[in-house]
Amino acid sequence: MDGATTPTVDFIKSGSLKFPKRPDVLPPRIRRALRIGAYETKEAKAVLRVVREGDTVMELGGGVGFISSLIGTNRKVDHIHVFEANGTLAGYIAETHAANGVDNATVHHAILGKRKGTAPFFVRGSLIASSLDEMDGKGVVRTETVDVRNVKSEMKAIKPDVLVCDIEGAEADLIPLMDLSNLRAAVVELHPQWIGPEGVSAVFQAFMAAGLAYFPKLSNQKVVTFRRSWLVK
Repeated sequence: MDGATTPTVDFIKSGSLKFPKRPDVLPPRIRRALRIGAYETKEAKAVLRVVREGDTVMELGGGVGFISSLIGTNRKVDHIHVFEANGTLAGYIAETHAANGVDNATVHHAILGKRKGTAPFFVRGSLIASSLDEMDGKGVVRTETVDVRNVKSEMKAIKPDVLVCDIEGAEADLIPLMDLSNLRAAVVELHPQWIGPEGVSAVFQAFMAAGLAYFPKLSNQKVVTFRRSWLVK
């Protein structure tokens, strides 16, 4: 339309990255953490140490696009595949990638599972707190449907070198289903408060069975790193 103007987008700066200022997506605590450089620092340190030029990265649980944007702007990777169950966050991640010039990433509004299909996704007042777990309906404002893709098919098609995973407790069920044999490294945020010691053990056993060992140097509390080789370049 003649005379139309493009709305000005405000951004929150976090180091070299910028994030669209969307109060409907970013709660105050996350906005503050981004501004002071305290957002996902443990994951960021580990990911930047294990991702190499030319890698294909699979991220499960894209959040606000922080980790994928960090990778895309700091490492010349081949491609980043981000899976996010929350439709609003999936759209926001794409906005964040565009704002930071990340053009080699694909955002999949989907989750991985044993069988292809759909699953209910429970949206809460805080989008960051939304999840696949109804938790007795606590805080749920609406229920959406998310596509479920077969995990084995997606791993075979994408062939990731590095896995980044923060899926709010679903790691104990999903990671043992994955073919991890071609990974060089993985960074996983565990949620022991939800998955318990049995779930933590299941994650560790899956990686060890695939030949990836726990790497303490790049692990910090609930953020754990696994590598096929302990040689850090």
